[in-house]
Amino acid sequence: MSRWWAASGSVAIVLLAGLPFFLNGYQIQVLTFGYFWVMLGISWNILAGYTGQFSLAQHAFATLGSYSSAAAVLALGLPPTVGIVVGALVAALLGYGLGWVTLSMRGIYFAIATWAFAESVRILIAVNPRITRGDMGLPVPFLFDTPDPFPYYYVFFAASMLTLLLNGWLLRTRVGYRMRAIRDDQELAVASGVDVVKWKRLVFMLSTALAGLAGGLYGHTVGLLSPNQAQFSQMAFVIIAVVLGGFRTLWGPVIGGLLAQGLSEALRISQEWRLVIFALLVIVVVRVYPPGIMGGLYVLAERFRRARTPRSTPSPPAVSESLP
Repeated sequence: MSRWWAASGSVAIVLLAGLPFFLNGYQIQVLTFGYFWVMLGISWNILAGYTGQFSLAQHAFATLGSYSSAAAVLALGLPPTVGIVVGALVAALLGYGLGWVTLSMRGIYFAIATWAFAESVRILIAVNPRITRGDMGLPVPFLFDTPDPFPYYYVFFAASMLTLLLNGWLLRTRVGYRMRAIRDDQELAVASGVDVVKWKRLVFMLSTALAGLAGGLYGHTVGLLSPNQAQFSQMAFVIIAVVLGGFRTLWGPVIGGLLAQGLSEALRISQEWRLVIFALLVIVVVRVYPPGIMGGLYVLAERFRRARTPRSTPSPPAVSESLP
């Protein structure tokens, strides 16, 4: 069964790689931004889905990554590619620092602490126009000297697939087993010799680094940064995408991120009602089928496998021939 899923994933990657050849510029751009949500969804799913740490600051670390990359390019004169790496490193360091302070908390207290951090980031960016230009927006250099979305698509596509492969590899290592042990029963993990605090910090740092990488790529794709990137609605969109695609699944954030971006564009005619419709959609998914789209695909694939497996008919009992 695992080979079937690997083959299906490979086919999906090939199809997504060739998709831009059949789309116009607008559709390519929509998909490109969809991969931004894919990267944020995967990074958040690593932390919340597989480690059980429900952070509400993933969008803030993406914003910090984009502004840090912009600072490296504008103030230090570094090329955008190096600036993106700097943004990811800054997000990782800040994530480790925030984890040092907050990861001793659990449940709703950890979620509130990360939300407060995210709001602080948004406010600090908005009230410092001399540094960040506040609500006026900070222009940053584009990654390529062309308005064509074609190269940006493949940059985001490659980054998303590498993030996905990193997630899949991580889950098969001892780190992945420790992550799920912490999520399922933290006290039992401690009793088994797992350094819970250490691994939660490292996973938090990895998650924020991936968010910072996504933010840096996003900034040099749109060319303009603003505090709106750190609004809580962005975090809500990440959660919606992951839940819709499949929480605690490998491909769930990919499916959810691309689908949520497509639905978002389709609902752009009603900006005020967009998040309301998304919220209702999540309520329906959680109520009707909590595993999401990917969970449904798992069930269908399992039923298909069972249907194709020939059932062994029991042989009739042996009749002993006795002499009269």
